Amino acid sequence: MKVVKSREFTAERAWGALDITTMNGVSCRLHWTDAPYKWHVNEGEEVFAVMQGQVRMRVRREGVEEEVLLDAGDIFHAQLGDEHVAEPVGVARILVIEKEGSV
Repeated sequence: MKVVKSREFTAERAWGALDITTMNGVSCRLHWTDAPYKWHVNEGEEVFAVMQGQVRMRVRREGVEEEVLLDAGDIFHAQLGDEHVAEPVGVARILVIEKEGSV
């Protein structure tokens, strides 16, 4: 059994992660951040669950950019091929579920 107190997790750098588990090639990691990630496209689908804080998620599909503000408890699904970037508003803790080894 493993219990993770997400509100207590911090990292030494933006997007530092706590590996929770890997199941059948899918990783589940808790990230702490206070800075944007980078625009990227994953090798597979990706799920972001905001545990604490707010995250501005920007997505480009076929040259069109969309933006949504995620609050604690909100879940975002990046589909295969979605170019996206996560930008925290202040400090955020985010649970990320994705193909093991994704960017």
